[in-house]
Amino acid sequence: MTQSQKRPASAKAGGQKLARYLPILEWSRTYSRHTLGSDLLAAVIVTIMLIPQSLAYALLAGLPPEMGLYASILPLVVYAVFGTSRALAVGPVAVVSLMTAAAAGAVAAEGTAGFIVAAGLLAFLSGLFLLGLGILRLGFIANFLSYPVVTGFITASGLLIAASQIKHLLGIPASGGTLYDIALSLAGGILETNPITLAIGLAVLAFLLWVRSRMKPSLMALGVGPRLADALAKAGPVVAVAITILIAWGFDLADRGVALVGDVPPGLPPFTLPSLDMALWSQLAGPAILISVIGFVESVSVGQTLAAKRRQRIDPDQELIGLGGANIAASFSGGYPVTGGFARSVVNFDAGAQTPAAGAYTAVGIAIATLVLTPLLFFLPQATLAATIIVAVLTLVDFSVLKRTWRYSKADFAAVAVTILVTLGFGVEPGVAAGVLISIALYLFRTSRPHIAIVGRVPGTEHFRNVLRHRVETDPRILSVRVDESLYFANARFLEDRIYALVADQPDLDHLILMCPAINEIDASALKSLEEINRRLHDMGVTFHLSEVKGPVMDRLRRADFLSHLTGRVFLSQHQAVTTLSAQDQIVQ
Repeated sequence: MTQSQKRPASAKAGGQKLARYLPILEWSRTYSRHTLGSDLLAAVIVTIMLIPQSLAYALLAGLPPEMGLYASILPLVVYAVFGTSRALAVGPVAVVSLMTAAAAGAVAAEGTAGFIVAAGLLAFLSGLFLLGLGILRLGFIANFLSYPVVTGFITASGLLIAASQIKHLLGIPASGGTLYDIALSLAGGILETNPITLAIGLAVLAFLLWVRSRMKPSLMALGVGPRLADALAKAGPVVAVAITILIAWGFDLADRGVALVGDVPPGLPPFTLPSLDMALWSQLAGPAILISVIGFVESVSVGQTLAAKRRQRIDPDQELIGLGGANIAASFSGGYPVTGGFARSVVNFDAGAQTPAAGAYTAVGIAIATLVLTPLLFFLPQATLAATIIVAVLTLVDFSVLKRTWRYSKADFAAVAVTILVTLGFGVEPGVAAGVLISIALYLFRTSRPHIAIVGRVPGTEHFRNVLRHRVETDPRILSVRVDESLYFANARFLEDRIYALVADQPDLDHLILMCPAINEIDASALKSLEEINRRLHDMGVTFHLSEVKGPVMDRLRRADFLSHLTGRVFLSQHQAVTTLSAQDQIVQ
């Protein structure tokens, strides 16, 4: 092959490698006018939805409302370049906002400059952590957060978020990071409730609940097309914002004690630098990691679900890079931690978004809003945003998971219940930590006592099944034992004790076959136990055999020189083992 022939191939390989880290190079090649139209329509709908959400989530995080808008501009553009999901909509979300408030509140008082600096640094540290995981392709670390733990945490967080917004509906001061503290604080100020604020909050709450459940069917009954009806329903929160702004302005509700959003500085996001205070870095490193993992799990779950509907796929490791870049962008543009949101991503998908460019167009829409609309937000009642948050987080609360896990797995139920109770009682970070720890502890307990079955042959077949579940044939001189778990330090001694007990109960036994189809790993401790089992059975006059050993496990056994000391043989199948040993015993007799 000539040098000129080699260059195109190497250039193509280099282009493919670059496209892996810059997915925009892949989807932009086929970008068409039709795709542009679909993305623009989706962007308009998501922008309308995102404006009130961004303001509300910033207040939930204890930050100035404009920071929610800032976090919805540059991060979306960066994700459009580096992200792989074609429908994921990145920005502030409820759970991450709550975690930001808790983490920043631990180092500075809400409303202070230090609190804002801490929120920006959380975004930067989260971005660095996610980016590092993505470069090293370590996305599997997020798997330590099991489905029960994530579901329990999100359910408890939804309750905490809703409870934290009641103060805005009542128009009273209240605080607290746990459900008990919030309830106690609300009870102490309940007599100071502002009736006008309460009326606005309840009215908006009722309106948004109707919009969510009944507006689309009602519009379709009037002859409105499904797509337009859906778009109008998604604009419900904007309608609530516009109406309550007019009411607050027209009736001068500020003078009647109704809390308003107040002055929202117009203009594009400012350029901000993360704090270089190493003491603050050390204080926020742990919370930033938790925010990163929770945000990544939520984002990837949503992205994979939506991608599957169009027979597409996302790359979790590249998603780490995309989300990491988005968070770093948030930290440099006056924002706070962001991730892919469930509600807005579904809206983006249903609205027809075809590529990540829809997110970039949404960012343009939010940028225009920060330039033009922010003066109008001065008269927006905080009760309106509180109602918006409460309705949004109602979808997060899922108590049915308790019933499902109780029926399916008591261990998973324990993980869900502990995560919910600890999160509600002690806060978000202890809740996540408790859920992870109990999941690991239950896994270790469960695998330390693996299911061990005595098996026999199903008559007329070559299949071997549990003697307690099936009618099977057995040979009194041959004991077949199947272990349904990989062998490692936590269960090695349990296997030893179980085998010795079984052999002791059968004095006429000549052979023991360890059936290994479910054994994917044997660590050094388990290998030592197998060597001890082999020696002890030899002393008892019993030959030790293995069957159906997987290739990688066999390779390691060969390297350990275990097979050269094995008193019996390694058989390809259990049927071969029993047939061979039965025939051998008949010849001896």
